[in-house]
Amino acid sequence: MTADLYAALDEGQRAAVLAPAGPVCVLAGAGTGKTRTITHRIGHLIAAGHHGGDEILAVTFTTRAAGEMRTRLRSLGAGTVQARTFHSAALRQLAFFWPRVVGGEMWPVIEHKMRLVAAVAKRVGAGTDTPTLRDLASEIEWAKACLIAPDDYLRAVGALQRATPVDAQTVARAYSAYESAKTDARQLDFDDLLLHICAILENDEDAARTFRARYRCFVVDEYQDVTPLQQRTLDAWLGGRDQVTVVGDANQTIYSFAGASPRYLLDFERRYPHATVLRLERDYRSTPQVVTLANRVIAGASGATATKRLTLKAARPDGPDATFEEHPDEPAEAAAVARRAKELIAGGMSASSIAVLYRINAQSEGYEQALAAEGVPYVVRGGERFFTRADVRAALAELNKAARAEAARASAAGGSDGGAGESGAPDAAALGGETGLVPQVRAVLGLVGLTPTPPPPGALRDRWDALAALVSVAEELSAVDASATMTTFVAELAQRAQSQHAPSVDGVTLASLHAAKGLEWDAVFLVGLTDGTLPIQHADTPEAIEEERRLFYVGITRARSRLMLSWALARQEGGRRVRSRSRFLTGLVPSSGVPGTRRQNRRPGRCAGCGGPLTTAAEIKAGRCQNCPSTADPGLVAELKAWRKGRAADASVPAFVVFSDATLMAIAERRPSDGAALLAIPGIGRSKLDTYGSEVIAIVAGHTAEGTRSGGED
Repeated sequence: MTADLYAALDEGQRAAVLAPAGPVCVLAGAGTGKTRTITHRIGHLIAAGHHGGDEILAVTFTTRAAGEMRTRLRSLGAGTVQARTFHSAALRQLAFFWPRVVGGEMWPVIEHKMRLVAAVAKRVGAGTDTPTLRDLASEIEWAKACLIAPDDYLRAVGALQRATPVDAQTVARAYSAYESAKTDARQLDFDDLLLHICAILENDEDAARTFRARYRCFVVDEYQDVTPLQQRTLDAWLGGRDQVTVVGDANQTIYSFAGASPRYLLDFERRYPHATVLRLERDYRSTPQVVTLANRVIAGASGATATKRLTLKAARPDGPDATFEEHPDEPAEAAAVARRAKELIAGGMSASSIAVLYRINAQSEGYEQALAAEGVPYVVRGGERFFTRADVRAALAELNKAARAEAARASAAGGSDGGAGESGAPDAAALGGETGLVPQVRAVLGLVGLTPTPPPPGALRDRWDALAALVSVAEELSAVDASATMTTFVAELAQRAQSQHAPSVDGVTLASLHAAKGLEWDAVFLVGLTDGTLPIQHADTPEAIEEERRLFYVGITRARSRLMLSWALARQEGGRRVRSRSRFLTGLVPSSGVPGTRRQNRRPGRCAGCGGPLTTAAEIKAGRCQNCPSTADPGLVAELKAWRKGRAADASVPAFVVFSDATLMAIAERRPSDGAALLAIPGIGRSKLDTYGSEVIAIVAGHTAEGTRSGGED
């Protein structure tokens, strides 16, 4: 490695590259050149004679990142260094040691895990639909990543108070059956690769000695995202040695749902008291305007990750200010984004340098439609296009069946009873006697998974969101044409699907915030920034809220120069504007106001009474400041408190564990009529909805009905 290559590094990068051999922790912020730093450090370790290239193993989390690392290492003359993902490295090692330690040929790695999951799901009486199978597979992967055995699963999820996407007892049975079936078939899954190489290196001295003579130095990228299983693998590789360099950013810890934990990064100095710790905070990616906004968002973070908070310093020249826009509804928001993207492309920006980022994949559909309507090419990252998803195709098949039955009944209208329609196709009577389009669509989609209330987070919830999006299309159609039928609805869906042409290579990227990690664009639209979406409504603990904040931070730091943030007050066109903009925007939106905001609507983060700012958690929850009187009915408050007292006594817990006083007051003021409205109240998450929701809604409904009969307000 020549001196001119060292000269290409800034002061912080050079310090990290030239740090002495031994334990090194590099805290590298977004856009600070961590890949350059990692590869140059490896080059320096080789050039300085600390290690040979074939003695170094560099691991990261994606094949794309590993490939980029290998390319850069080759350019530095360090092509003999192994740069792989954890699983790829373990597979290579296991293929070598299995015949020597276990004997015989290595068991094959399962190529299609879902087939085995489906088989065991059927055996234990679980659902075998695709969303349920995905949730079971994900939960098994989480357990294995967290080193939780099948026999310990129930105890572990109970201790963690984990909201499982499928009943925990069912998961436990499926997990145990899955492991047994896999062993009986003499097969491995990807997590087994790590588990088996750990077992070999921990228990076979000859294998451990052979491995550690080969690999003497390790470099780990994205260290904030390692799971307990990956950390155990790293420990097995090291075997008590300390020749390790880790690089990470606690501000970007966003994968705890998959078992990742930042504690290994946070505790690195405790584990290695003599470690060298350096910070990279000079941001080469984003303009000062973007960097300043990102710093303001993460400055509000709390919890353990805040102890390693980085404050970015922009190296680029000034750019445009971030924009904030409020829209009356989601279709208006999507249309505005599509128009603006079209303008940017017309102004010379390539479509591939633009991204629209959202919290959940189900949000993509509206932006796919809006971009297609404007003739803007797009690509969907991290998910299928809406109309090609398996769950959407299944729903369309049922809707088409219902439409054909409707057409058959119409053609036989002159007959004795109007005809029964196509065999197996639901008719109006089968749909509960409701003949309006929207209830009919809901009933048909109920056959493929649409329930009155949304399921917990997971693949089942993703399917529910997609089906709910189809209902919203029916609602929009009915609002325009009150006489719309199932036949016209299906025709409308077909037209929408047809307009979404296959995306070209140069297209606007549509991606979830999780899928956007590690990527960057010149222009980024952060959309759907409302409470209940970001933070997501099931984030009901302080730790979960903080992870949502970090996810928002990751989204902001994807932008190089243009950053546009927006939200909508209603889901449907012309719908009630009851949403509040994300609490993470508090203090960020310019005091001069937001384009599109209507004065008669309460601004999110502002008091419903006086319009002043809401500063405390209790004020935000109630939607009013402490100086404005409550609108809650004292009788309803008393009834809710009496109910809470009884529930707390039954469970032998303090009353606040059921609901805090602030939450009860918010319930009494907002009077939620369904699960979605209850979830919209800050502090109420999925677990509390499942436990108490029906009782609370019944109390509110009963009190409201009594008030109406007594001549009270609605």
